[in-house]
Amino acid sequence: MSETLTVAQRERPLADDLARPAAVRNAAAKPSTLRTLLDGSIVWLVLLGAWFAAAAWFPLGENPLIPSPQVTALALWESLPELWKSTLASFAILVPGLSLAIVAGVAAGIQVGASPRLQRVFFPFARVAAPVPPTVYVPYAIAILPTFKLSAIFVVFIGAFWPIFHNAAAGAHALEGRYRDNAQILGLTRREFLWKVVLPAAMPHIFSGIAVGLGFSFILLTVAELFGANAGLGRFVQYYADFADYPKMVAGILYTGLVTFLAMSLLEAIKRRVLFWHR
Repeated sequence: MSETLTVAQRERPLADDLARPAAVRNAAAKPSTLRTLLDGSIVWLVLLGAWFAAAAWFPLGENPLIPSPQVTALALWESLPELWKSTLASFAILVPGLSLAIVAGVAAGIQVGASPRLQRVFFPFARVAAPVPPTVYVPYAIAILPTFKLSAIFVVFIGAFWPIFHNAAAGAHALEGRYRDNAQILGLTRREFLWKVVLPAAMPHIFSGIAVGLGFSFILLTVAELFGANAGLGRFVQYYADFADYPKMVAGILYTGLVTFLAMSLLEAIKRRVLFWHR
């Protein structure tokens, strides 16, 4: 009898744990905020230590290729007004190009992904056009479009369009058949079906495509600015690299990385807010 009670007592915690709601179990298994911050800082601390070591052991004369963190921090502080102006100039190109890519990519992707016939028409072309590096369009865009700003916006648009389009099409294509059947039973028009059924279902895929497109946009923006911009984050880095001012060049690279990180974090916050049911 005592052995039976002992076994029951041992099994009771497991049964009680399984009986708890999944949200409670997930909350208990989720690491603390401090632990998350510590885990996320490991790589950065290692890189910072390697930076200190490289600056101390490889000075390479009076104008080192690897300036110390202290010198770079001072250069960053002195360059903040110029970097802020460069940020505004870069976002004046990034925001229109990315916004157009989101609107066009989502609209086209939803239409194509929800229609088998449009998939047969457009997917063969997309498989050929999407892998082409958008940087090859830079000389043509500069030669054809009237201003450099329009050329840079076009290059950013091309780079961000394809990942958004493909992800939106994949999300629309992955819609379960029962939702299509229910839409037909309810008598929804195609516009209502795309707007009220397909678009919400494809939103997780769409945000994944926007995240990839945003990363490409920063890369292409920097490349485009090297071809003739008078201001911008890419122009800032290239300008001081040409004059071998490596502390300001490295400061510009770090600042650009910080701006990219903040933009990606903002997008992630918007995603969590919009996709509140998808966690």
